[in-house]
Formats: sequence, structure tokens, C-alpha cells
Amino acid sequence: MAKQWLLILFTFVSMNLWAGPKVKFETSLGQFVVELNQEQAPITTANFLKYVEDGSYTGTLFHRIIPGFMVQGGGFDHTMTPKESYPSIKNEVSNGLKNNTATIAMARTANPNSATRQFFINLVDNGFLNANTKQAGYAVFGEVIEGFNTIQHMATQPTHTQGRMNDVPVTPIIVTKVTLID
Repeated sequence: MAKQWLLILFTFVSMNLWAGPKVKFETSLGQFVVELNQEQAPITTANFLKYVEDGSYTGTLFHRIIPGFMVQGGGFDHTMTPKESYPSIKNEVSNGLKNNTATIAMARTANPNSATRQFFINLVDNGFLNANTKQAGYAVFGEVIEGFNTIQHMATQPTHTQGRMNDVPVTPIIVTKVTLID
């Protein structure tokens, strides 16, 4: 019996020691928690955590919602003004992580190494966003481990075109608080 308890204790301690940082997002539609994979995506995780720690994700919008695809945020304030960014980072798309349901990845321009602060959460498996012989792909760096229903609820919100941007929620989805909980 003592051996069994020791094994359970070791498993619990191991899981907590090797688990990645967790970030809690509170939004106008609910909350969710992402666990970051700093082992397989160290550059992307460090970059993301800079924005969490400096507080600049608070007050941003989920500005692009495409049902059956993804929700995107982190780059614009409540007036749709772009937020200042740190320098762009190297695309860690070859880290073995895939754009599967509930994963979080970095948004970027056509330049594979242009990601700064915008991220997206996959609503479904989006294998076409992974690296292949025709494209560089989009780097996954974690996954939603709690509150994915909040992300799914975002995808039910009506959207419209605002200026030159499509798929913008009619009612703004605002990030009200972001906290490193691990």
C-alpha cells in the first residue's frame, strides 16, 4: 500500500513539475485557461509571456471570429487600434505541435517569421495550417485546458466587416484580465 501511495505522489509531483505555465484569460464572454508548452516552443512561449506579464493583453479584443475555423485576438484595443508589439519572433512551426482543436498558435503575416503578439485558438483540427512543402505553417505553443466552451461560445457571435477587416464580432469580445497562474 505504501508503494502505491508513493507512486501516486511521484506521478502528481512529476505532472506539476513538468507542466508548462498556465495563463487564465477573463473575457466579456467568460474565461479560459491555456497551458503553454515551453519545452517544444520556448521562443514563442517566452514571447507570449512578455505580453501577459506587461499587462498589454488586458483590454484587447478577439477581433476575428470564423466559426468552424478559429478565434483570433491579442492585437487590437477596444477601438480597433493596433497595440504596440515587441520585435517579431522566429517561427517555431517545426516543434512537433499541430494545429488541432483547442490549441493556441501565433498569427503572422505572409512572412513566416513575423509573429509578434496576435494569437489564435483553433476551433477544429486545422491541419492545413501546419508546415508542409508548400507553406511555412503557424506555430502552436499550447492548448486550452479549461473553458474551451468559452471559445466555442465566441464562435457563435454574429460578425461583420469593420473598415477593411472581416469577421469582426458585432459586439466586442474584450479581454478583461490575463493572469499567469502557474
